[in-house]
Amino acid sequence: MGKTAIVLGASGLTGKLLLNQLLEDEDYTSVKIFSRRSLKLIHPKLKEYVGDLLKLEEFKKDFTGDEVFCCIGTTAKKTKDKAIYKKIDFGIPTSAAKLARANKIKSFVVISALGANHKSNIFYNRTKGEMEKVILNQKIANTYILRPSLIKGKREENRLGEGVGAFFMKMVNPFLCGGWKKYRAIEAETIANAMHALAQAKPDYNIIESDKIQAIGAYL
Repeated sequence: MGKTAIVLGASGLTGKLLLNQLLEDEDYTSVKIFSRRSLKLIHPKLKEYVGDLLKLEEFKKDFTGDEVFCCIGTTAKKTKDKAIYKKIDFGIPTSAAKLARANKIKSFVVISALGANHKSNIFYNRTKGEMEKVILNQKIANTYILRPSLIKGKREENRLGEGVGAFFMKMVNPFLCGGWKKYRAIEAETIANAMHALAQAKPDYNIIESDKIQAIGAYL
């Protein structure tokens, strides 16, 4: 019998790429997506649940499967209110991990960020670090936290700051070597590839820095 995957953040850049991969993967017979609005996508494997992700616990009876892929994330520009920002970037992934544990889901793969640290003085880094800490505390058997650098790819919305950053990173990427390789910008498709691969391979480590994401996902 095939597997069931759960995807959060399937409307975003990386989430959309990952969703397409899972739908095409014959190992999966069902892919569930939870989102605040319909993607208007029709596929025989796809099951869509629309509602308020800030109240994810209300989906508990449907939040069942073999693997959870969490691609949730916003930006300071898009969500200026820090309280709301934290409800999204901390609240949704941690709620998902708690549901996964409660429903005995064995694999949880989540996108965090380079520099995540629950002790950081930087709000963004601290929020991501606090999220990681709670997820690891759920003790889900196969937990993988990806910490990508600047994510490259074609987005539906125009993010000026990221566009400038991507141009700058394109210039400096070749010079980031050795211990600096993890700061290289990374393609969203490479991240999606790595998430997909990690769920299959189930390695014995939890934190995957950006250079390792690149190594795992570059050739799939």
